[in-house]
Amino acid sequence: MISKRQSFVWLTPFLVLILLFFLVPLLYMFITSFQNSGDFTVQHYQTIVTNSYILQGFKNSITLSIVSAVIALIITLFGVYAMMNFSEPLREKILLLTNLTSNFSGIPLAFAFIVLLGNSGVFTLLFDKWNIGTLSSFSLYSWGGLLLIYIYFQLPLALMLLYPIYDGIQHQWKEAAALLGASTWQFWTKIGIPVMLPGIVGTFSVLFANAMGAYASAYALTSSNYNLVAIRIGSLIKGDIFAQPELASAIAVLLAVTMVTAMLLSEWSIAKTRRKL
Repeated sequence: MISKRQSFVWLTPFLVLILLFFLVPLLYMFITSFQNSGDFTVQHYQTIVTNSYILQGFKNSITLSIVSAVIALIITLFGVYAMMNFSEPLREKILLLTNLTSNFSGIPLAFAFIVLLGNSGVFTLLFDKWNIGTLSSFSLYSWGGLLLIYIYFQLPLALMLLYPIYDGIQHQWKEAAALLGASTWQFWTKIGIPVMLPGIVGTFSVLFANAMGAYASAYALTSSNYNLVAIRIGSLIKGDIFAQPELASAIAVLLAVTMVTAMLLSEWSIAKTRRKL
């Protein structure tokens, strides 16, 4: 039997990895957000709260993250419900395909959408040829195009998170509700959805954080033409005009605070829901 001392020895490489690649960069980012030429200052945070362009970036990112998370969540709820009617081998194949699809993101995903729906994309040319006015006027490089890409890479993650929640709804509950005269609608509104609600709220918080931190796809699609927090941080670090890494660190700290706040609200909502059950 492995002792506590031996367990700690085996965990040491993992702990060192977390320290070097997570805690140290996080601490460095926090410290540099209060520095200006080596001196302590809160000027960067004052700049953020008074700069309308940076505040607009936060607004755009939060709006895009909430809308994409809600749409992906709704689509996935119906999709997983339909999956539960499939056989077990077929569900396993769908989950395998979903797992592979979840890795298709970033620059390759943006390039694939440009090939399909860009100004000279395959579907764009077909829409023009078929005179489909509404679709032919769609611009991939707008807010709608970003929303479409965000929903696409949110769907696999939402499905993998919601599938175990649906799987937790036992078939005996449905049979018992049917024997007591409850309809399918009554079962889901009175039993199914309340039981699943904590998991749904938790999934939404993960999707929100996933969208808030997305950078590569948005940058590859719009470069710096659309104002998002992640793109703004990248621009300040690499210096499109001149580099401001300290201001970028301050924005990143507030971005982390926003994501942590969303997670805490999610935990509070889950605990409150469970107390009612």
